[in-house]
Amino acid sequence: MKKIVFAFALLLSMAACTQNKPAEATENETEPATKVETADSIDPQTKSENMKEVQAYLKECGAFFIATVDGDQPHVRPFGVSEIINGRLYIMTGKVKDVYKQMAANGKFEICALKPSGSEWMRVTGTLVSDETLAVKEEFLNRNEGLKSMYKADDDNMAILYITNGTARFCSFSAPERKVSF
Repeated sequence: MKKIVFAFALLLSMAACTQNKPAEATENETEPATKVETADSIDPQTKSENMKEVQAYLKECGAFFIATVDGDQPHVRPFGVSEIINGRLYIMTGKVKDVYKQMAANGKFEICALKPSGSEWMRVTGTLVSDETLAVKEEFLNRNEGLKSMYKADDDNMAILYITNGTARFCSFSAPERKVSF
């Protein structure tokens, strides 16, 4: 029951994120749209700080949900671990899982993470890139001991993926939306 309530709250919060969007300009307005900062247009220090903020948010939420697609059908699944290793934000899954096959076919994704309060959430978009580096897999497992019973760095099942061109949108019921890139 707790999972159903959490999922329902997550769906409501995702829909509410649009409430904090600025109104669209009309044809008569001459104000230019605000330029969205991309990961390539920010300095490395800011990019690193933004990535750390996103990862800290994911850890605070505990579980977060990743949306992928299979053809024209979206799929959403819970994930629970992320790590910054060598300046990249990683997630992991198993190569035998459908979610990995979907990520491999189309690296575009969206994460939604809801804080325990239920009134703040973050949405992350970008592209996932697979990394087969053994040292990175070992470091990920060393930071997440509980996964060692299910995965081995060299088992050819552990899939570790990092986010490129990431954009995080921080939303709440009580504050304007804020975006960062990493």
